[in-house]
Amino acid sequence: MCNRSELAISISICTVNIMWRVCVSEDDNPSGKDDILTQRYDTILKESALLATFSGILFGFLLNISVNTPSTFTTIDVIILIIALYSITVAASLFVMPVVYHHVQYPYGDLNKFKTRSHRFILSGLVPAGITLYLGLELAIHSRLGSIESFILASFPFILVYFLFKSRKMK
Repeated sequence: MCNRSELAISISICTVNIMWRVCVSEDDNPSGKDDILTQRYDTILKESALLATFSGILFGFLLNISVNTPSTFTTIDVIILIIALYSITVAASLFVMPVVYHHVQYPYGDLNKFKTRSHRFILSGLVPAGITLYLGLELAIHSRLGSIESFILASFPFILVYFLFKSRKMK
């Protein structure tokens, strides 16, 4: 809320979280909708920033491995590494899209449209991020075991998460 004294100018600048807005008077926003709306946008953008950070760090590790390729890497390992790099690049780009969309389309009044599009970007980014995690785990296991075993063993964490997710819905 904006604080206004009797002698002060009726237009004052106040802070709502990190955003600035101009308040005409104290009763400009009686329901506090702007505050709630700003928090909802902020939550979505924080989720996006967290996922973009995660994918950026994973991209850095994979890029480091591709630049300093171990001598024990076979052709299949190099191909898997390249696929993982492309996959995490797509994921990082999709995770950043809600922030880009926010800045390109701001200001907008339809929170549901923003939430829906952001949700689609994030869900679409989870698929290539999962593929990258699977391929990265496969590369790590393959350095110790054979290739068939590594593909099978790398799938176990994802199968476990799938069954835990399904069991959550049954309760």
